[in-house]
Amino acid sequence: MTHAIPAPVSHDRLATAVRFLAADAIEKANSGHPGMPLGMADVATVLFSRFLKFDPQEPKWPDRDRFVLSAGHGSMLLYALLYLTGYEDVDLEQVKSFRQMGARTAGHPEYGHVAGVETTTGPLGQGIATAVGMALAERMMNARFSDAAVDHYTYVMCGDGCLMEGISQEAISLAGHLQLSKLIVLWDDNGISIDGKTSLSPSEDHLARFVAAGWDAVRVDGHDAEAVATAIATARESDRPSLIACRTVIGKGAPNKQGSHKIHGAPLGAEELAAARVALNWPHEPFAVPEDVLDAWRLTGAKGDGSRMAWEARMSFLSQDKYDEFQRLSEGLMPRGWQSDLLAHKKALSEAKSKVATRKASQDVITVLSKAIPELIGGSADLTGSNLTKGDNQVSIAPGAFAGNYIHYGIREHGMAAAMNGLAVHGPFIPYGGTFMVFTDYLRPALRLSALMGVRVVYVMTHDSIGLGEDGPTHQPIEHLASLRAMPNVLVMRPADAVETAECWQEALNQEHRPSVLALSRQNLPTLRTEHTIENRCAKGGYVLSEPSAPRVVTLIATGSEVALAVDAAKVLNAEGIATAVVSLPCWELFDEQPADYRSSVLGHGGVRMAIEAGSPMGWERYVGTHQPILGINCFGASAPADKLFEHFGFTVDNVVQTVKTRLG
Repeated sequence: MTHAIPAPVSHDRLATAVRFLAADAIEKANSGHPGMPLGMADVATVLFSRFLKFDPQEPKWPDRDRFVLSAGHGSMLLYALLYLTGYEDVDLEQVKSFRQMGARTAGHPEYGHVAGVETTTGPLGQGIATAVGMALAERMMNARFSDAAVDHYTYVMCGDGCLMEGISQEAISLAGHLQLSKLIVLWDDNGISIDGKTSLSPSEDHLARFVAAGWDAVRVDGHDAEAVATAIATARESDRPSLIACRTVIGKGAPNKQGSHKIHGAPLGAEELAAARVALNWPHEPFAVPEDVLDAWRLTGAKGDGSRMAWEARMSFLSQDKYDEFQRLSEGLMPRGWQSDLLAHKKALSEAKSKVATRKASQDVITVLSKAIPELIGGSADLTGSNLTKGDNQVSIAPGAFAGNYIHYGIREHGMAAAMNGLAVHGPFIPYGGTFMVFTDYLRPALRLSALMGVRVVYVMTHDSIGLGEDGPTHQPIEHLASLRAMPNVLVMRPADAVETAECWQEALNQEHRPSVLALSRQNLPTLRTEHTIENRCAKGGYVLSEPSAPRVVTLIATGSEVALAVDAAKVLNAEGIATAVVSLPCWELFDEQPADYRSSVLGHGGVRMAIEAGSPMGWERYVGTHQPILGINCFGASAPADKLFEHFGFTVDNVVQTVKTRLG
């Protein structure tokens, strides 16, 4: 007895299943964006069914292709594909629970919430910029381990909004310069934005723009499956990154709303959804997928098992050392010995008692760490010599030369931060990047995504106060510490000396699930921790740096460069019989996580508490109380030498001493 071979399921039926799963879920939720899933279903079907290398049964296998839905509002397109191809995380109940509390199918794709989502997207432009970091990570791993171990593509699906956002220019410029040929962007070129036709605001030629940045760029009919497939196949053979502009009809299949901005961000409505079913010959109940169509999609997902097993077979040809190192990195394990190397460095700092800027102290730490941690990848937004972010032994990455461990991002702070997110989520790299503290304003949206995704990215932000001096108020951060501390799941660390800098670096690297900001000084600071301790005192966020011999009357609490000021003021107060302790509080977030009795023991009981920090005083009330003195800055700075600025704004021993005495009465 023979069995009939099932007839192939047409592209149109595969794509239509995607369309209606998305539309039905959005309708049930009464919330969402149907225009993009309906319009890009053809392109997505070609990509997933013919090109994308993935395995739903092992969604994290290292050599899978990465797919980034930069136009994150079209999330139901991705969720529909994940369900159809057999991802366990996205069953039909998850599709039906789109945008509901507790569901994995969030309104925008969220990294870590559901398998198959490679990065959080939603803020337009972030996806394409993060994907640049992913594509770079692939090339860097390939340079270390060969084609046998690492050889995959990064695909991005973006919309007009992604390309309008300024970060996209930073991203495509960097990708073109580095010749990231395994990066392929599929642009939903539908000519529509929320306000109406895109001609209302932009008029540039995006293809010419990409070509000028060193990309290949073509335009195809996004509803012609063969044209899309030919374009992707050609892009895969290019020696440049590729843009494929897919001319589509937004909301395709909805007969009365397609092609209009009205279908971008609202459910179709029962009447239009019914009309679409007729127009696309889909006479099935909501969420129903014909058996032959679902089987065909599941077969597409099952093909990934063969790709993964072939990769596993190739891995067996690596040398044992290479194989073991790849496994260590894949498992996210830090190399042995790195903390002991750093501890030895910290001991040497306490003994040397040098007076150095914490940015320089950070560079010295980087030199130690980059020798011990191969996956540590540095960089700067064209401020390497100012941020001091390159260790003595680090090698720059360049087009076609990806074996190094330092990236010159150019003057692209926002693009740098997003690329670092890409390096982190791709794995196994631990990226850090530098710019001036004031320019966290330029990269803040990507930093917020670092925090939201819970990834280990280290932001080395130098020139952290008025202490940078003559460059003046445009470059002097005032409100920045307070604003960064307001962001959830970010460690903001402002070390007081070289020893604290080493400890803060250590703690930043120990944080697997949140980013850190290191706020570092331009000016030299004395070593305050001259007695070596094995304990990382900064890991608790704050500690008593000096305690008076008599019961405390005054507690001076400071961060960064102002800790030395507090120490000097405490010497005067103690000499006058006013028992004064000094607390260094480099990281509020870590301190707040300590037990209440520890925090109380550090801050002291009763008496005068005074906070000292050369920035906005906002938030310090939680540590000193509402009626205690706070020495901060409530206005912009000025252009002058640093010592004159500190004197002008009251950061002097005399002012601290007099403020305490006045408070004591």
